[in-house]
Amino acid sequence: MTDRFDAMAAFVAVADAEGFAPAARRLGLSPSAVTRSVAALEERLGLRLLQRTTRRVALTDAGRRFLVRARRILADLREAEDSAAAERSAPSGHLVVAAPVMFGRLHVGPLVCEFLSLHLDVTGELTLSDRYVDLLEDGVDVALRIGELQDSTLVARRVGETRRVWVAAPEYLAKAGVPQGPEDLARHRVIHCSALGVERVWRFHREGAVRTQAITPRYVTNSVDAALWHAAQGGGVTMALSYQAQEAVRAGRLVTVMEAFEPPPQPIQFVYPSARLLSAKVRALVELARATRDWRFTAL
Repeated sequence: MTDRFDAMAAFVAVADAEGFAPAARRLGLSPSAVTRSVAALEERLGLRLLQRTTRRVALTDAGRRFLVRARRILADLREAEDSAAAERSAPSGHLVVAAPVMFGRLHVGPLVCEFLSLHLDVTGELTLSDRYVDLLEDGVDVALRIGELQDSTLVARRVGETRRVWVAAPEYLAKAGVPQGPEDLARHRVIHCSALGVERVWRFHREGAVRTQAITPRYVTNSVDAALWHAAQGGGVTMALSYQAQEAVRAGRLVTVMEAFEPPPQPIQFVYPSARLLSAKVRALVELARATRDWRFTAL
């Protein structure tokens, strides 16, 4: 059974590194040993998992499908080993954390740095991306997500909440007027951040009802930072999450508008695949966040 896990790990390493030599360096083995291990795996499965040329290694269709399963199996194995070790030791090993770009930069990054200073036997890796991350497929131990969970197989620990707000610069509002509701947006310059929704539609909530309002942006960007900066320069009205706009609002560069039409707050939560075999390092990170952070951004 150990040989099978080793062969599976060798295959995953080759797929990730796109070559036998770099995979061998990563695993601390010889290229020939990695080649033999993958060849034995293919023979046992009766499938060709990799296409080999003189210049590169590529996955076959069967290889791509098997890679997803192999990652899950190896993740389950690491989780079982971590759980067993957690019963007799402090957090250790390699911790991979994923988070949205802006929240990660402002909040999760500092948390991970503090965690590493407290647990010297842990090495850390923080991935910041606004795309959806598959924890098992991407080898992530724990991810921070904002909003309701779409994947019911994940376990969530709530660590805060944020709300969706509309903001503009005081100077802009003094000239253009303060929008009182969605119907007023037609008279305003609109800044749209596509990272918060590709559709050029904003959704407003009032007394339990949801209203959609098509927008015609004067400026579109996939960066929340860029949208907020442009708004602070008097560029118009934009939508953001309250934690994203908090610093600019408190500094007076932006003010909130149309508060009566805001949707309910969204949860901020850490998610991971299983509570049954939760590793000590993930448990310790989540508990550190709950004990030392106030990530409730419902009041600006």
